[in-house]
Amino acid sequence: MSTINLVLFDFNRENLLPLVYTKPIAALRIGICTIKEKWESALQLKTSYYTAAYLAKKFPLHLDSDNLLINASVLPNTALNKYLTEALPYNTLLVQEGTPIALKCDADTAQLFFQAKANAIQTIELSQAIIYLKYCWDLFRYNKEALESDFDQRCQGRDSAPLSDSNRVIGDASRIFLEKGAVAHCSIFNTENGPIYLDKDSTVMEGCMIRGGLALCEGASLKMGSKIYGATTIGPYSKVGGEVNNSILSGYSNKGHDGFLGNAVIGEWCNLGADTNNSNLKNNYAEVRQWNYPKKAFISTGLQFCGMIMGDHSKTGINTMFNTGTVVGVSSNIYGSDFPRSFIPSFAWGSAKRFSTYQLDKAIETAKRVVRRRQKELDEHEITILKHIFEASKNYRNY
Repeated sequence: MSTINLVLFDFNRENLLPLVYTKPIAALRIGICTIKEKWESALQLKTSYYTAAYLAKKFPLHLDSDNLLINASVLPNTALNKYLTEALPYNTLLVQEGTPIALKCDADTAQLFFQAKANAIQTIELSQAIIYLKYCWDLFRYNKEALESDFDQRCQGRDSAPLSDSNRVIGDASRIFLEKGAVAHCSIFNTENGPIYLDKDSTVMEGCMIRGGLALCEGASLKMGSKIYGATTIGPYSKVGGEVNNSILSGYSNKGHDGFLGNAVIGEWCNLGADTNNSNLKNNYAEVRQWNYPKKAFISTGLQFCGMIMGDHSKTGINTMFNTGTVVGVSSNIYGSDFPRSFIPSFAWGSAKRFSTYQLDKAIETAKRVVRRRQKELDEHEITILKHIFEASKNYRNY
């Protein structure tokens, strides 16, 4: 596999909006790593993306004479990896129940495939079970399996940095792994339900109660007295406090104070104000319905526990409350003490009483300030992407 070129292609990406408004599917984080990082580690190949045209300058496509195209919504596993590298025939499309999974081909065939013009390609059915991310809620639904797989892949055969004796460990201490620079004091670590991974320069402040699985990514921190349970991922340089259950904070996002976040996925560069809470269970215990962009309607998730989905750059004020299954778009600003609607479009500004449009120039200026606080700059590609999203989402802002 050393000479083949790997491309992760978006398929049916509209079902994963608003999380993929700003990025390809392969850039989503589940478990410890992004999907791209998982495939690069599994196959030892550098990777590029095939994604929406407006994202292509920031996330470019690279094709070579020999390519392995993989559906970015599929997570790697040992059996699948072996089949793709050793057994998948050339110019034969691997499918599962009509969904394309992978294809080995040359550059011309790859372009025809991306344009849905490669009708003559033979297909072969994949019978083995895989994790396939079709909807946003699948990210937290499969986070436990992804986290355990990433933990084993990253930590097997390596020695953990020492965990301070000031902490209390319940369960198997070998299922706790600290990278260099990770710090944790006077907290409880329980590995009975999953591993706990503390990445480089992450911090667990005093008094935290952690029931794995947990991935605390590079530079991320748990504030004092945090309560974490149900496989949870706290992305790079995020800050979390309060109570969190089976949720993913993608990166550079903050939930720094008390409040409940459950069965949720929060994008990058988000901030949840003090005592922001989301419901993850309906009062009548019925299946949760959630907004779906392709259907332009609420659809059943098949889940009894389903919280909030929030796109990149969105913010909440203190004491903000969200109904079960709420979807918040990109760069929205929500405040007020009552429950807002369960679908809040991108670039919305307001509360349950009234929403208006968050003007593009002001939203971009805020994003620049937020990013600059982390010693980064909002580049021209990212500004162009935000401008595209503002236009693409305007029909939803019919207040």
